[in-house]
Amino acid sequence: MKKYLKLLLIAFLITNGIQAQALLGKSEVVFTRQDSLRGSITKERAWWDVKHYDLDVKVNPSDSTITGSNTIQYKVLQTYSIMQIDLQNPMEISKVTQDGVALKYKREGNAFFITLVSKQNVGAIKEVKIFYHGKPKVAVRPPWDGGLTWKKDKNGNNFIASSCQGLGASVWWPNKDHMYDEVEGMKISVNVPGKLIDVSNGRLQNVKTLKDGTKTYTWVVKNPINNYGVNINIGDYVTFSEKYKGEKGNLDCTYYVLKDNLAKAKEQFKDVPRMLKAFEHWFGPYPFYEDSYKLVEAPYLGMEHQSCVTYGNGFKNGYLGRDLSGTGWGLKFDFIIIHESGHEWFANNITYKDIADMWIHESFTCYSESLFLEYYYGKEAAGEYVRGIRKNIENDKPIIGHYDVNNEGSGDMYYKGANMLNTLRQLINNDEKWRTILRGLNSTFYHQTVTTKQIEDYLSQQVGMDLNPFFNQYLRDIRIPTFEYTFQDNILKYRWTNIVAGFDMPVKVSLNGTEVILNSKAEWTEFTTASKIEKVEVNKDFYVLSKEVAK
Repeated sequence: MKKYLKLLLIAFLITNGIQAQALLGKSEVVFTRQDSLRGSITKERAWWDVKHYDLDVKVNPSDSTITGSNTIQYKVLQTYSIMQIDLQNPMEISKVTQDGVALKYKREGNAFFITLVSKQNVGAIKEVKIFYHGKPKVAVRPPWDGGLTWKKDKNGNNFIASSCQGLGASVWWPNKDHMYDEVEGMKISVNVPGKLIDVSNGRLQNVKTLKDGTKTYTWVVKNPINNYGVNINIGDYVTFSEKYKGEKGNLDCTYYVLKDNLAKAKEQFKDVPRMLKAFEHWFGPYPFYEDSYKLVEAPYLGMEHQSCVTYGNGFKNGYLGRDLSGTGWGLKFDFIIIHESGHEWFANNITYKDIADMWIHESFTCYSESLFLEYYYGKEAAGEYVRGIRKNIENDKPIIGHYDVNNEGSGDMYYKGANMLNTLRQLINNDEKWRTILRGLNSTFYHQTVTTKQIEDYLSQQVGMDLNPFFNQYLRDIRIPTFEYTFQDNILKYRWTNIVAGFDMPVKVSLNGTEVILNSKAEWTEFTTASKIEKVEVNKDFYVLSKEVAK
């Protein structure tokens, strides 16, 4: 979860050929070359496809440093000799080798450009090894302003974790730090002081005790994984486990918590099998059976690290004990367990190519909270919850950000995004079809990186209508569609205002208690009833405004 921080209100420009309305009175964001190096598919990235990482690090709590290496296996797509590897200041690369030969490299901010000397033949599988060290950025307010968190538990033991969505995995290890190219698998070896345990992604392969008393924990990830999903969690952990009988067989679920919290965790983490049952119903099989599911206590709120979800919600229901919806339903589940685990389907299974499309992660996952409630408490409970979170919507700027500069859009991708999806469900008007579409997304885009266009096109095809104006309205504009109406005797006149060009969303409207579906456009339209109209109400599950006007 990368919940947003409030930013300066800005103009939303034309990006990647998508036209959006400018917000008057807002200042324009100025992007730098560093933003482009971080956020675009540069020539030095495009020519090679990352296949495997072998990350080997030593974590030194005494001085908050990391030393190590990353062996990068890649496939040559085009003949070229300059490779971009990302590692953020103040971290340093000390050496780069290929085929036993030390390579030259130069640094430009957070990007390193390595000159390869061996021939890069198209189709060849090659390796380059990056040695590095340094004191990584300390997380200021994780996970929102991330980096490395160096804390102590109440018994004085080191309690350390990484969190880096948006900021980038290159804050603590060298890699190809762009979401479009997910590594297909990796090994993570973490050396820590002997009393401590490291928990990372995938399955634990082995633990080795070194002569100096430290221990190296080696984890193997078999599935594709996005860079920010890679994590380290170091603490004085104890563990317990269970097997969940899921759609693809037995899923290993393992939990790591600080020793003093074991009893509380055994009770609170009962939400995990409940979550798995609900989300496998709605979204299809958990996407990473091969790598297991882990929930790991961390020294911050939590994050959706793939197969290694981090948890810091205080063993309370709600969001740190609060109900984000104000309805009471938000206290029926542990927010971090449900929300962060929901990201296993939307973020880790289906992953955005560009952070500008971060809504694909957050809108679906925020909406998953209501689907969890629906599975256990019914549709009305779910509806009350998703409508309740509307109070958190700001409509400050569009949900989609600027492309190719590592820029995310409005935090409305959470609450507004969830209500957009709930509105789309009303258009479909078939709950089983809606479930089929959600499961279809996860099977069609299984272990893939995607764009907004791919998701829009898929949904349009499945729903059987052109949803481009719908998504332009909710993702690329800040106005709330307003259903204006007037009536006299048995004639209702209505139209949409505050809309983008082409917006013509059907809407459910109750006339004297009888619900009808009206095909509404920007032009005034008439609807005639058999009896005099006394009361007009727009269905509350549509995220729209309604306004009676004189005409």
